Amino acid sequence: MIYDIDLQLFAQGPGGEDKTEKATPKKRREARKKGQVFQSREITTAMVLLFTFISLRIFGANIYDKLKMFFVKAFTEYPLSSDLYMPDILVRIFIDGVLVFFRTAGPVLAISLITGLIVSYAQVGFLFTTETLKPDLSRINPLNGMKRLFSLRSLIELVKAILKVAVVAWIAYSYLNGKAQTIVSLMDMDILGIAAFIGVTSVDLAIRICLALLVLGAFDFAYQWWEFEKNMKMTKQEVKEELKQTEGNPEIRARIRQKQRQLSMRRMMQEVPKADVVITNPTHFACALKYDEKVAPAPVLLAKGQDYIALRIREIAKENNVEIVENKPLARTLYETVEIGQAIPPELYQAVAEVLAFVYSLKGRTAAS
Repeated sequence: MIYDIDLQLFAQGPGGEDKTEKATPKKRREARKKGQVFQSREITTAMVLLFTFISLRIFGANIYDKLKMFFVKAFTEYPLSSDLYMPDILVRIFIDGVLVFFRTAGPVLAISLITGLIVSYAQVGFLFTTETLKPDLSRINPLNGMKRLFSLRSLIELVKAILKVAVVAWIAYSYLNGKAQTIVSLMDMDILGIAAFIGVTSVDLAIRICLALLVLGAFDFAYQWWEFEKNMKMTKQEVKEELKQTEGNPEIRARIRQKQRQLSMRRMMQEVPKADVVITNPTHFACALKYDEKVAPAPVLLAKGQDYIALRIREIAKENNVEIVENKPLARTLYETVEIGQAIPPELYQAVAEVLAFVYSLKGRTAAS
């Protein structure tokens, strides 16, 4: 019996919805707190090994000299001491050995440690979390283990391992094949020459292998980034739910915006009685202007509105004996170009000045220039 299986189901989120949306900043922050970050361990390992072998190549002669001096002293001077097995002599020998170890291996270990820290920081940044130390029963679940065993990630890891072995084998063969004549002539060298050749050849070969692994690590870095971004994707529903959690329920936000509009409208209406004039369309638009040369060099728009709000502005103006002047083009221009609390633009100075002069003349006041 043959069954048709939709493979897209494996790429769907909860509820069968595709994960098509990029991860939000909130989800990225939460994932980072849990230690879920992407990094390539391949590139970190390759960099640490590369700088370790380079430092061995640089400090190799110095390491050899220090070790040689220590062993010569250990096999010539120490045995001549009559109280060799006394506790203080044994402690001194032990301290000498520790000091030699740190003098020889110290620089190499320090370079390896610093390289590892720099490469990890460059990929992840500073991150300290204990979330990854918490017990997780899903890690020991046999079913989950089988899923991981036959997953795409396991296949990629297998391909990477085979590729690394093939690259290392090819580089080792190519390099040593070029040294074949020298290797054959080793039987004619003394033991120190043989040891020096083996040491230098081994380090040089290791450096070449590390460089090749570094190239593979770059590809692994790109793959890790792609896999991380794919796993971090969200469904449209998840994005909506997160938006509700961060900004509140849409109905609540709508009520808050309504309250804010009401408060803003109330404050605007309270400014209408202070106006010098209300310019109307006459029914569709209404704009209240106030000119006080001590406050602003030009008239300021205190309130504006359309239809019902325009009607309320006119009613409040009448109740407070504020002059209402009909000027259709000016009212519409003020409504469309000037925001509440702003001074009118220079191109409207002449038109508004004429209206104010008319209003001041009605009130028996001197026309403003």
